[in-house]
Amino acid sequence: MDKVVLTAAGLYVIVLLRAGGTFAVGWLAGAGARRGRFAERISTTKFRRAERAIQRWGAPVVAVSFLTVGFQTAANFLAGSMHMPLSRYLPALFVGGAGWALVYATAGIGALELLARLFAEQTALGVGAVTALLLAVCGVVVYRRRNATSAHRDTVADEA
Repeated sequence: MDKVVLTAAGLYVIVLLRAGGTFAVGWLAGAGARRGRFAERISTTKFRRAERAIQRWGAPVVAVSFLTVGFQTAANFLAGSMHMPLSRYLPALFVGGAGWALVYATAGIGALELLARLFAEQTALGVGAVTALLLAVCGVVVYRRRNATSAHRDTVADEA
């Protein structure tokens, strides 16, 4: 049990630094965009309305984003670029980051221990499981790329 607590604590520090850093980069990018050539584009009424909505209601989105794969970076960056107040962002970061750390510490350690036991007791089965996992990941990547390419072709064809 100590291993899970120590891992969760380490992961929690990592996620706070990573997500907080992403928020800070977003904040700086948003500040730069407000002063640069995009200033007039982002000063529209529609943009300001979206910015206020994110500032006010974005905290639950940020907190839940930690339970997704790939969306959490975007959510933290957008929260920063839209200048979500720290009084709303930090609680979402602390809660969401804790959830992320606990899930990865428990499920992650469990999966690694299972794999280690599988390799130690039945090496061929362990190699087969890792191979199947890698093939599944590769299949998903190829499938997504083909769909993105065909969607791009459809968009280009519709515009022509």
